[in-house]
Amino acid sequence: MSHYSFFNLAKKALGGHKNWAPAWRRATPQKHYDVVIIGGGGHGLATAYYLATKYGVGNVAVLEKGWVGGGNTGRNTQVVRSNYFYPESAAFYDHSLKLYESLSRELNFNLMLSQRGHLSLAHSEHEMEIMRRNVNAISLNGIDARELSPAEIKKRVPLINLNARYPVLGGFVQPRGGIARHDAVAWGLARGAYNAGVDIIENCALTGFDISGGRVTGVQTSKGAISAGSVGVAVAGHSSEVARMADLKLPITSMSLQAMVTEPIKPVLDTAVISPTIHMYVSQSDRGEIVLGGGADVYNSYAQRGGMRTIEDNVAALLELFPRFSRLKLMRQWAGVVDISPDTSPILGKTPIDNLYINCGWGTGGFKAIPAGGDTMAYTIAHKTVHPLINAFDLQRFERGALIDESAASGVAH
Repeated sequence: MSHYSFFNLAKKALGGHKNWAPAWRRATPQKHYDVVIIGGGGHGLATAYYLATKYGVGNVAVLEKGWVGGGNTGRNTQVVRSNYFYPESAAFYDHSLKLYESLSRELNFNLMLSQRGHLSLAHSEHEMEIMRRNVNAISLNGIDARELSPAEIKKRVPLINLNARYPVLGGFVQPRGGIARHDAVAWGLARGAYNAGVDIIENCALTGFDISGGRVTGVQTSKGAISAGSVGVAVAGHSSEVARMADLKLPITSMSLQAMVTEPIKPVLDTAVISPTIHMYVSQSDRGEIVLGGGADVYNSYAQRGGMRTIEDNVAALLELFPRFSRLKLMRQWAGVVDISPDTSPILGKTPIDNLYINCGWGTGGFKAIPAGGDTMAYTIAHKTVHPLINAFDLQRFERGALIDESAASGVAH
C-alpha cells in the first residue's frame, strides 16, 4: 500500500488522481481465523488493528453487517476528552487521548485531531462547588483541567451569552480535549488494519455463535460458517441483541441519541462547549458546520433516527447560550443507538463463555475511547488476561456492586 505524503499527492495529481490504491479491499471470508471481531466500527477496527500490529495476532477478521463506520462511529459529535472523575475512568480515557495524539502519524492518515479545549459550564453556586471538586479530582488523576471565571469564558468564547436564563457563573476547561474527524478515524483504522493483514468483510451479518462445552468455537454469518479461536463483540447499541444469540444477557439499555449540524460558516467557535443545566453541547466542525446535541431520547429504540421534539429542545438550548446562531439553517439531523449501562460506564473484557469477549456500554463515550478500547481489548484477547486498565469495567461488577458511576461526567447525555 502506498505511503500518503505530499510527494505522492503531487505525483497522483499530475495523473488526474486515477491510480490511487483502495484504502482497504473487501475480503472473502476464510473458513478459520484466530480472532473474529464482530462490528466494523471504531472499536472493532481498533481491536483488529492492535491485535495485528501490537500483539502479534495475524489471522484476524472484522465482520460488519453494513459498511465500515456506518454505525455510531459515523453518527456522533466527534468529541475527545479525558476529564473523568473516578481514577479508573480517568486512567482509561487519558490513555485513549494519548493514543489519539499520536495516531495520525502512526496510521499515516490525518484524523484531524483538533485539541481546541473542552469547556464545561456551571450555572449555580452548587454546580460551581461540584465543578471545583471535579477539577481537583481530575488534576489529582494527572489530567489537565482548570477553573475559569465568566470573564475568562467570554474571552475564550466571545459569542457566548453569559446572561442566559441560567446565567453562567463559571466553568472548567480541559485544554487537551477537543474533536477529531469521526469518518477519518474509521477509515484510518480500517486502512491500518488491512495493511497489517486483517480481513475486512463488509455486508456480512452475524446470525449465531457456535458454542460447545461453554466455549465459543466460531460464528454463523450471512456468508457462511467461520470457525474462530476467539470472538470479540463490539456492536454498540446492538450489543444486547448480539449477546442474546449466545444466551448471554447484558444489563444494557439502548436508545437514540440525536445530533444535528447547521449550514457551514466561517470559524467562530474554536472550543467545544457543554452545559449540563441548559442541556446542550456544541462545537464547530472542520467544514464550518455548527454541530450540536443534547439529551438522549426518552424511549428505547434501535432506530438511527429521532423525533422533532428533541430537535426543538436541542436548538432552543443552543440559542439560549448562542443567540446569534438563530440566523443559521439546520442542514441535517441523525441519531446513533447508544448502549447505556446501569452506571453509565463501559463493559469490557471476558464473558462467562470462554473465548468470547465483549466491548459495550459506552453510552455517549464510545468515540473518545476508540483507541484505548481497541488496545486494551486486543491485549485481553491476545493474552487471555484482562488488561489492567479495564479490570474495573468487567461484566461481573454488577454482581459485586462495584459500580463506577460516571453519569455526571457524561454531561447532558443520560
